Amino acid sequence: MSDAKALFVLHESAAGYALFEVVAFEEIGALLEGSMDTVTELDRFSRAVKLKAFQPFESAEDALSSINAVSEHSCTDGLHAFLEMNLPKIKKKKEGKPPAFALGVIDPALATAIADGLPGLSCRSDETVREVLRGCRLHMTHFVKGLGAGSQEQAQLGLGHSYSRGKVKFNPARSDNMIIQSIALLDQMDKDLNTFAMRVREWYSWHFPELKDLVKDNYMYARCAAFIQDKRSLCPGGEAKAGESTSEDGEDGGDGPESKLSGLVEIIGDEELANAVVAAARTSMGMDCSVVDMVNIVNFTQRMVKLAEFRKQLSSYLTDKMSVVAPNLSALIGDTVAARLISKAGSLTNLAKAPASTVQILGAEKALFRALKTKGNTPKYGIIYHSTFIGRADGKNKGRISRYLANKCSIATRIDSFADEPSSLYGQKLRDQVEERLKFYETGAAPRKNIDVMEEVARHLRVGRDAINDDDAKKKKKNDKKTPKKRKVEDDEAVEEDVKLASLLIPGLCTEKTSKKSAKKSKKESLKTPEKQSEEEEATPSKEKSSKKSSRKEKKKKSKD
Repeated sequence: MSDAKALFVLHESAAGYALFEVVAFEEIGALLEGSMDTVTELDRFSRAVKLKAFQPFESAEDALSSINAVSEHSCTDGLHAFLEMNLPKIKKKKEGKPPAFALGVIDPALATAIADGLPGLSCRSDETVREVLRGCRLHMTHFVKGLGAGSQEQAQLGLGHSYSRGKVKFNPARSDNMIIQSIALLDQMDKDLNTFAMRVREWYSWHFPELKDLVKDNYMYARCAAFIQDKRSLCPGGEAKAGESTSEDGEDGGDGPESKLSGLVEIIGDEELANAVVAAARTSMGMDCSVVDMVNIVNFTQRMVKLAEFRKQLSSYLTDKMSVVAPNLSALIGDTVAARLISKAGSLTNLAKAPASTVQILGAEKALFRALKTKGNTPKYGIIYHSTFIGRADGKNKGRISRYLANKCSIATRIDSFADEPSSLYGQKLRDQVEERLKFYETGAAPRKNIDVMEEVARHLRVGRDAINDDDAKKKKKNDKKTPKKRKVEDDEAVEEDVKLASLLIPGLCTEKTSKKSAKKSKKESLKTPEKQSEEEEATPSKEKSSKKSSRKEKKKKSKD
């Protein structure tokens, strides 16, 4: 046991912080010396260990933040206050005298952080502390009266889900994980396709060796092999062997060499080359294949063709994802290189937090550590070497342009990661800056300043945003200018359209509505009082009254004359 006179043990559970006090050192020593399984005996363990204090978490957010801090080996303000309140007063340690008490923590790094936050506190993380904490975890529901087994499991489950979600960086707005998996699959498929292409060429060349010299592209070669199958089908009077199909997908491609020639022209895209393939098939030195051998060759070539087509679909999918997640970075260095940088960093946020010097050598870790070990020259570039800019630069300027490109990549990544409205304008302007820097190395023409370029892009985005806001304001004004009568008319028209549409879906609905309206009108007219009717008649003058008034006016004019 330790030289300290007393021992307190800190337990971080999903429900809250618990502080236990070891009241019987002899009992704990007996438990450890006898058998470690004796910790499971509640009677003996409860005599040796007592619950000193328990502080539950206020909410799920509080529990998550606390457990994240514990996993990062840091002491939060809440934990600091809890220990300061419940531990005995810490006195200054005198030389030659053991501390009054010690705090047992299972994680040595967390124990160091707690000791730094509470000067004078003695912390320990040894076998005794681990065994005591094992018993505390086992009998937690016995020590904390209000904590049942069901509530403890529920707290552990909820906190585990929240903690795991944060660890895997689950973010519905970003698709970093999809990009990482896609670029890894693309790299693997490139290796597999190269291996399969070599195997197809070697296998089919036993039957038609001249084809590999005429068709250089691997994908086109596989399509031609799957389409031709038996080379005798290209010869006049030649027939495919029984049980073999004569098209790329296993369907009937025609009876004669003419249909085969037209199919080859569609695949190759060059009529002269297709004629050369047909001519080579007629004079081929290859061996004949049995039906079983040809079936296996054709099946393998068709699998390779489908794999190559899926690779194209995956590439377009990656391009679409990059345009959403990191439009500026992909506009600067391309989709593939940008995706490899994100994959190597682990996420877009990690890449944005990395300095430009790290981005520059990202992917060249082996060369870097070898150079540091041998005290040689460190590498100048990593993954960004595959960018077109470094390939276009002279040998003496490759290191300079790689530093400049890494700087621009760092800016583009931070814009993509933390901007509210994603746009590729910054990436396009940054690409123009790298082009200007290349021209500066070649011709000496001074490039534009970075602040001028950034202000230009910001101005352009501001103008576009203002135009959108103006359009919205104009639409709002138009709606506000409408009089209540116009609005009522529009609402009535909209209601009538809805009724018509509903009448098409539910027959008889429209007739019921119109009959109800007419009944309401007739009811209103019948309810009108005689006084209102006379007022309306007076308000609407008849033709006779108007003619009498006009004759009176004419008589008055004549009398005046």
